[in-house]
Amino acid sequence: MTLIQRVIIIVLDSVGVGALPDAYLYGDESSNTLGNIADTLGGLTLPNLESLGLGRIIPISGVSPSITPSGFYGKMSELSAGKDTTSGHWEMMGVVTSKPFPTYPNGFPKEIIDKFVNEIGRSILGNKTASGTEIIQELGEKHIKTGFPIVYTSADSVFQIAACEDVVPSSELYKMCETARNILTGKHSVGRVIARPFIIKNGQFIRTDRRKDFSLAPPSSTVLDNALQKGLNVIGVGKIGDIFAHKGLSEEVHTQDNLDGILQTVKYIKKMFTG
Repeated sequence: MTLIQRVIIIVLDSVGVGALPDAYLYGDESSNTLGNIADTLGGLTLPNLESLGLGRIIPISGVSPSITPSGFYGKMSELSAGKDTTSGHWEMMGVVTSKPFPTYPNGFPKEIIDKFVNEIGRSILGNKTASGTEIIQELGEKHIKTGFPIVYTSADSVFQIAACEDVVPSSELYKMCETARNILTGKHSVGRVIARPFIIKNGQFIRTDRRKDFSLAPPSSTVLDNALQKGLNVIGVGKIGDIFAHKGLSEEVHTQDNLDGILQTVKYIKKMFTG
């Protein structure tokens, strides 16, 4: 029997193929990212994924289900409670979370914000659910004038802190995130604290590639840990290192954007390694 020498796992962020049975808990009953985009655009052209069997998972306009697949295909159902980046990635590596990470649709409670403000020595702006690109346009000017960081969250279990690099250097923003990470424990153990630095360019507030995630550590050993202990190479491209709290990896490759992520992945695929 020939043993597999290496495994390459690529996660396409937000590329969904329909709702799971518990979607009603999150108001996501009609979610079907690929199918809905294909319908809106009048069809998609995805020859590589089509050849692997994508069109046999769900009907996708422009993607044929009749091609004989060159790979295995299917739709996975998550066992973990919740629907966020952290629990999803952990489960793929063998750790199932039985309790969902806390979310804050109405902003973070006063006890958390007061402690954070006291620790960093300045007030904050925001504290609400918001789009990251929209909230920096909304509060960017006030942030520049006051120096107060912008705190916000989303549907995910995240505590996000945005700041202009000319006002709060990235190194200081990262320290603020570490402070928040230390505060957010117990019942307030959010999945990730995320640094969201931005700059001013042509009168607009633009996010930079110096984002950094501060994740909870997995509660038990993952496939990554086990592979690393066996002496295999375990390489994380993109934000994988952050999601797993920098555990179980022999090498971390941070990327600037999606294209850089693809190019870095291809570069490592071409290298000869076991892992």
